[in-house]
Amino acid sequence: MAITVVPVTPTFAAEIGDVDLSQPIHPVDLPAIKDAFSKYSVLIFPDQHLSQDQHLEFAQAFGPLETTIGVYRKDTPLRLRQEFADVSNLAPNNEVWGKNSRTRMFQLANRIWHTDSSFKRLPAFASLLYARSIAPVGGHTEFADERAAYDALPDETKRRLEKLVAEHSIFNSRARLGYTEFSDDERAGLPPVPQVLVRTIPENGRKSLYLASHAGRIFGMGEQEGRALIDELIAHATQRQFVYTHRWRLNDLVMWDNRCTMHRGTDFDDLRWKRDVQRATVSDVANTCEQAGITVEAA
Repeated sequence: MAITVVPVTPTFAAEIGDVDLSQPIHPVDLPAIKDAFSKYSVLIFPDQHLSQDQHLEFAQAFGPLETTIGVYRKDTPLRLRQEFADVSNLAPNNEVWGKNSRTRMFQLANRIWHTDSSFKRLPAFASLLYARSIAPVGGHTEFADERAAYDALPDETKRRLEKLVAEHSIFNSRARLGYTEFSDDERAGLPPVPQVLVRTIPENGRKSLYLASHAGRIFGMGEQEGRALIDELIAHATQRQFVYTHRWRLNDLVMWDNRCTMHRGTDFDDLRWKRDVQRATVSDVANTCEQAGITVEAA
């Protein structure tokens, strides 16, 4: 039986049925999933029962996997394999983290709008987040369609944004919440990187904003002017008409296109309820400036 695609909206987010991701994907199904991904950008696979190996195997069907940035923090042991980004609220002993946990302070920034790994020179293409346990209340994930947000901009604004480049750094997003406790290894391993402000998605030719709380300045602009433009565009792109809210169910796997979406987690009682969600992340093919043929002069 071929996969079933049930759109949440005509162009953004869809549920995918009649596929068991714990089994090898049928040769007919994988192209159909990729086509749905190109069209809807966010795919929800309900009621999947996956081992970590099965989760990673499905992710690898879309490209090479990232390694978690947790490897740069030598004094904090990983709870999961390095191929996973651990966006849970659990300590290495699988108990809920403490109120003043360093990891908790770091991960609170996941509750502001971002796209995964734009702070890396080679950013993320796709993220695949799997829910092994969820909070009974709260803990939703919101997704913003940056293609639709770009389409809704005035033509004058679109012309202004062409070929603009922003500097992305994970230290920018954490600083927005007042967090600055990074090790020397983290600072050396995660230098700021340039990324275009508007990109074209090659599979469908659609233009999209490329925004994140990681973006701190725009090359060629004053710092305050650039930050104001980034904040203005994020506010535009996260208006309700562009946003899908996913209310997690146990064993959901949600996959999204980081090239043309932003997302954020919503609040839940993270000192009470266990929430074990694990992300496999597929790398993009190149830095966005390289893909666009734009050279950025050092500033």
